[in-house]
Amino acid sequence: MKHITCLSFLLSFVFLLGCKKDNYPGATISPYIAIFDIRNLYKGEDLTLTADNMFGSEKIAAMVVSDHSGGNMPEGLLVVQDRRRLSQLRGISIPIGAQAADFVPGDSVIIDVTGGVLTKVDGVLQITGITPDDITKVSSGNDIPLNRVTTSQILERPDRYESTLLVVVKGGFDPLPAPTDVMSGDKLLNDGFGELTLHTEPTATFADTTLKINANYYGIVFNFNGKDGQPAPQLRLRTAEDLAVLSSTVEITPVIITGFMSDLSGGDGNYEYIQLMATRDIDFAATPFSVVVTNNANASTPTGYPANGWATGGRRTFKFDLTSGTAAKGTFFYVGGAGKMINGSSSTSIASANWIRAFDYTENDGDGFGTKTGGLFANSGNASGLAVFEGTDITVDSRPVDVMFIATGGSLYTPGPPPMGYRITNTDFYDVKNPITLEDQPFYRNGTNTLSLVYNGGQGYFNLLGGEYNPATGRWIKARSQTALLLTKQSLITEIEGEGSTTLKQ
Repeated sequence: MKHITCLSFLLSFVFLLGCKKDNYPGATISPYIAIFDIRNLYKGEDLTLTADNMFGSEKIAAMVVSDHSGGNMPEGLLVVQDRRRLSQLRGISIPIGAQAADFVPGDSVIIDVTGGVLTKVDGVLQITGITPDDITKVSSGNDIPLNRVTTSQILERPDRYESTLLVVVKGGFDPLPAPTDVMSGDKLLNDGFGELTLHTEPTATFADTTLKINANYYGIVFNFNGKDGQPAPQLRLRTAEDLAVLSSTVEITPVIITGFMSDLSGGDGNYEYIQLMATRDIDFAATPFSVVVTNNANASTPTGYPANGWATGGRRTFKFDLTSGTAAKGTFFYVGGAGKMINGSSSTSIASANWIRAFDYTENDGDGFGTKTGGLFANSGNASGLAVFEGTDITVDSRPVDVMFIATGGSLYTPGPPPMGYRITNTDFYDVKNPITLEDQPFYRNGTNTLSLVYNGGQGYFNLLGGEYNPATGRWIKARSQTALLLTKQSLITEIEGEGSTTLKQ
């Protein structure tokens, strides 16, 4: 019986080997291939698309994003996108001649791409050989979800964003445009993360539109060949409606937050400090400022949402008034404990630095509000924050000139009624209005104001905030990034004022 059983198993195994391989028994292959997969087929050489190399599929089902009515699209290109593969947005351009203008954004189309050739034309990946007869319009007027992207993301991954519709928010130009500067030609668009070429054809209907100080730019990316053979991404607006002006006023921040020491080697009391930079010459006796720190650790009182915002006081917010001393444009100055040491007790003294306000906050209450404390910042993982205000009379309605938050935990914001929270201002991290919907969002954790620095969770780390600010334009040319700089007791001030620190554009 044992021999018979073994023989039956072997016969069954041989039978299975002789069967036709089927990875999806009973399944039907979709006729539609994702644009993500189409783009991945290109390996640097022209490829004729077939059912075999498209894994049994023959068509793409996509959304039209191109609009030729503004005269700024590459001539004859129909641009479509989809999210069929893992919700990854990808697009492709298809040259079909003058009839590309017959399709408008929001048209849902099915395109038979079998026999088309996947190729690059002037650097842009396209499917050539497709005719209008290969395209079926299924519906029109469909919504196209917004895709907010930074210029640095486009520059780092140009293939990912080519032939897709996206929006670059808070875009501007450096130097500030003159009243006579118009969009026609190539302009370097800066959003605080990098500079991207904004291309406008001289014949575009909006070519003579004046350049804006601060606006959102909706458009399609095309990767034309650069001088070095590498992709040279261009953002092209489609019509005048793709430009959404946010502001025509230049707001210059007089004092910016450039770093802070919140968790020192040893006890924090009397040794925490904040590093700031003046973006203009400041005499604090003539133009007072104040710095407020908020601590939202679970033990901080009063508990709950901050009913009086930055002016809540107690162990939630602590204020330093800056009413004497001076700071020259582009120089660092400091606010904090009277210890004036770089990394806590027995470390290098930095008393020779420009200290505008320092006192023992373990023995003294804050200037106006804030109860004496052993720690200004939360070291629990709950949120801390720091804000700079022009003037010393801080109320629930006061709006800072610069602000930064660390972590997200604790009772920080409630829409109410009444709304309660910590007010923010327009910075490289935060916006008082939603840059897309233009809805008011004046608090941290309100709307899109969710960015924060990381709590390092260890002693001895100075939080170095490196970026580049242009006081002439009131813009961050390079948004601040956080570096956890591990200091020793012997560290020198040059370590926190040197490489990687925030700079001003001269």
